[in-house]
Amino acid sequence: MKLFSFFAGFVFLQVSLLPVFSQERSTVKFGKISAEDFKTNVYSIDSNAAAVVIADIGSSDVLTNRSWFQVVYKRQRRVHLLKKSGYDAATFAFPVFVSSSSSGDEGLDNLKAVTYNYENGQVVESKLDLKNSVYTDKLTKNIHLKKFTLPNVKEGSIIEIEYKLISNSVSYMPSWEFQGEYPVLWSEYTVTIPEFLYYLFLPHESLSYYIKEKKETSRGYVLDPSFPFLNPNKTSFSASVNEHHWVVKNAPGLKREAYTASLNNHISKIDFVLSAYRYPLVDRNLLLEWKEVMSILLKDEYFGLQYTKDNSWLNDDVNNITKGSTDNVSKAKAIFKYLRDNIKCISYSQIFPSNTLKEILKIKRGGVADINLLLVAMLRKIGINADPLMLSTRSNGYPPVLYPDFSKFNYLVCAATIEGKKYYLDASRSQLGFGWLESECYNGYAKVIDESATGIELLPDSLLERKIISVNISNDDQGNLTGYVQQSPGYYESYKTRKAIGEKGKDEFFKELQNEVGSGVSISNPVVDSLTLYDEPIYLTFDIKIENEKAEMLYINPMFVEGHKDNPFKSATRLYPVEMPYAIDEAYILKMELPQGYVLDELPKPIKMNYDEEGKSFFEYIISENNGVIMLRSRLKITKTYFGSDEYEVLREFFAQVVNKHNEQIVFKKKK
Repeated sequence: MKLFSFFAGFVFLQVSLLPVFSQERSTVKFGKISAEDFKTNVYSIDSNAAAVVIADIGSSDVLTNRSWFQVVYKRQRRVHLLKKSGYDAATFAFPVFVSSSSSGDEGLDNLKAVTYNYENGQVVESKLDLKNSVYTDKLTKNIHLKKFTLPNVKEGSIIEIEYKLISNSVSYMPSWEFQGEYPVLWSEYTVTIPEFLYYLFLPHESLSYYIKEKKETSRGYVLDPSFPFLNPNKTSFSASVNEHHWVVKNAPGLKREAYTASLNNHISKIDFVLSAYRYPLVDRNLLLEWKEVMSILLKDEYFGLQYTKDNSWLNDDVNNITKGSTDNVSKAKAIFKYLRDNIKCISYSQIFPSNTLKEILKIKRGGVADINLLLVAMLRKIGINADPLMLSTRSNGYPPVLYPDFSKFNYLVCAATIEGKKYYLDASRSQLGFGWLESECYNGYAKVIDESATGIELLPDSLLERKIISVNISNDDQGNLTGYVQQSPGYYESYKTRKAIGEKGKDEFFKELQNEVGSGVSISNPVVDSLTLYDEPIYLTFDIKIENEKAEMLYINPMFVEGHKDNPFKSATRLYPVEMPYAIDEAYILKMELPQGYVLDELPKPIKMNYDEEGKSFFEYIISENNGVIMLRSRLKITKTYFGSDEYEVLREFFAQVVNKHNEQIVFKKKK
């Protein structure tokens, strides 16, 4: 059995079930639009909203197609577009599950999509051209993406879609999101499940339910007697059916703000997992433990056997790459460097290989999983203990912990132990050093693909980005302020700078830096050290000059080329946590002579404030003048990366004070 079809549709966790039942349903009906619907252009839920979802109504029902069962999913969505910035709500993209055993009646059905505008006293309809305006992207063998944008969208338009999806795989029970980027006035989902299919419910209940209920009925079924999971003589039978019904009213929109890993971590939603067949089907537990799944992976010819077998075809390549290396660390670095610099990565979202490793090495291109599985195979070839490490990147959302769910992982790297030290390696990223992963990979739980199904934690708190900037300024013979800047950024800023210089060139990079500094300060003689030493941070130096304007008053911000000039936390409130990619420790040191012909008139006041009681996270701004020389030391240290929404107000105010201080100026007065 091929790995790709075997694991399609796995989603696992657990939940509680629901009580009682009421009859309240949405009154919104498709196509029922009147002039009255256009009168509201500001909604109390969010007076600044660019769009408001009037109703989002869905249902999933497990039905029989005689040979087996189908999941029939229906959805209706109505949105009022209020501003141009909300036009993206008129673009839709949703996955369609396509079973490898498709019987021809799967896929999208009954799609209707209409834009309504109120013009000259009447409602005007513009229908989507279904033949020419619906596009399909094949994400994987089993998942296709349907995409379309509604026509004739304007400020004030109301758009509406309705469709049905049919899947012959009962493993695919559509999840439901009760909120999103825009406010939702009414979000409703109904799921009808027969008792012989047991699903686990995975709720993320960040909002309270307006309705949460369950009703039990019965239904008759007729199945093909040849189906293997059917008990003998049970081709027709009656069974209890549970109807679950959820409604959320007035769900606020979640806008992406600074330091957000993924909004998907925080929206109110519910997922489902098919966990077992029950009587009158043959009892069968469908949930596998992590160790069981890893055992299957390791024995699969398209995955584990590719790097665990002898692979004699690698001998010549590995010997040539490691020639001259005398120890395992230097050999591993040589292999890593060869793959990083010679294999082009064409996909950064992949956990299963797209080709054989032999073919990947031959054609010199592949996805992140292809390249790093080849790295695992080559390291094993020289006797190094190496395994694939499966993770979910920060933008992909938190990965599951308790049960295997491969749909929630999107990235594969290499975990190697070399001379007793653990290394995490990613050879798919150009300019990324040996032993480094992008900060995007530090998203909590990750799984080593080995017999023990070893779980590890890749936590942002474990990363510390240190940065030191030193500025020395004095008067030259013409009365101008001149000096030099030395920057030693942290590894991830160095990595970002390397990529920027590689894409734009050094001249353009420093031109942009000049624009950031402003017209009052000129930059010259830039030097970047260690630019190609990818395992280490870079080192930047450049000269600066401030022309003597001979003004009566001179205003200089001592944070010439650095500092927090804007507060990243702009919203007054935040509904979800702040998730920084790493801890920070930033120091800025300045030594500056008083400008020639001027005396000091006003100096910013020193400040030191702690964020926490222990003083581990703090900000200090210590400035003084002595014998015509100004000394400044600014340091910002944040030792943790996760701040709950209840901490947001304090964090925002903390950064506001940092920004205020970094924007303060020294005032000089011309000598009389």
